[in-house]
Amino acid sequence: MHLLSINTSLPRDISWQDKTVRTSIFKQPVAGPVAVLATHLADDGQADLRVHGGPDKAVYAYPQEHWAYWRQYLSEDQLVPGAFGENLTTAGLLETDVRVGDCFRLGTAVLMAVQPRQPCFKLGIRLARPGIVREFELARRSGIYFRVQQIGVMQAGDEITLVQASPYPVTIQDMADCLAPGPHDLEKVRALLATPYLSASWRERLTALLTKPTLLDQ
Repeated sequence: MHLLSINTSLPRDISWQDKTVRTSIFKQPVAGPVAVLATHLADDGQADLRVHGGPDKAVYAYPQEHWAYWRQYLSEDQLVPGAFGENLTTAGLLETDVRVGDCFRLGTAVLMAVQPRQPCFKLGIRLARPGIVREFELARRSGIYFRVQQIGVMQAGDEITLVQASPYPVTIQDMADCLAPGPHDLEKVRALLATPYLSASWRERLTALLTKPTLLDQ
């Protein structure tokens, strides 16, 4: 596993559908070492802190492996590092393999995988494709949000090393599947709720699923 690119941007105003939208979705690759701070990367920002950023969404990674899937919707010119608004473009770090609570070292920083991404309309602005949010949800390729466990410095080319495996068997993909319409596997929902890494909003969302019986509840 390794880090292909680090991508950052600061909030700026753009014109979209006769409105002014403030966004940081236009991430661009940066060269050299980048400081990893407690809630974000240096020289990176979030436009709307009500729904973006914070400790549980400090760093967002997206696997380059998913580009093959997106070629049915996007051009080669669009499939570049930062295309999905990610801070880290990675190789070998997949949602289906990464457990909730896994900790990885990149350079001198340590990041904990804590949740998948559910994008907002700004991804459609970035990719000039208004329907991309729905397509992203159906793709089951969410990318991974990380919490910063240890501040440090990283740079493109760094190895991504698992330094502490989560003791819980549920993956980021298991968590992402809970965003889809039911039926849901309630045993997995209960397993996710047993982890101590959930944000308050995710704990509330998963708890609500337990009140909706499904065919998969055995």
